[in-house]
Amino acid sequence: MEFDWTGTTFEPEAVTRKDIEESFEDPFSIRIMPELDEVAGREARYFILGRSISNHPIFSVFWTDGKLYRVVFSRRMTPEEETFYDRKNSDPN
Repeated sequence: MEFDWTGTTFEPEAVTRKDIEESFEDPFSIRIMPELDEVAGREARYFILGRSISNHPIFSVFWTDGKLYRVVFSRRMTPEEETFYDRKNSDPN
């Protein structure tokens, strides 16, 4: 998995690039693919909820071409997102 950090427009405050990259490698991460509006020339954006190795809960918005990942925005999960993440990962189905 390769990340493209050139021209990043957000400044992670409590989230480092390393934490973000590790959250993508979380085997329990939840990737959310929104319904696409098929607007010409517009890149599809995806969401991911994951934890870094140091257990920081990270929410990111990104796009990918399958090889390269560009993170558009990233922050720590809200309490509601953490609850959703924990509930989804404890669900046996």
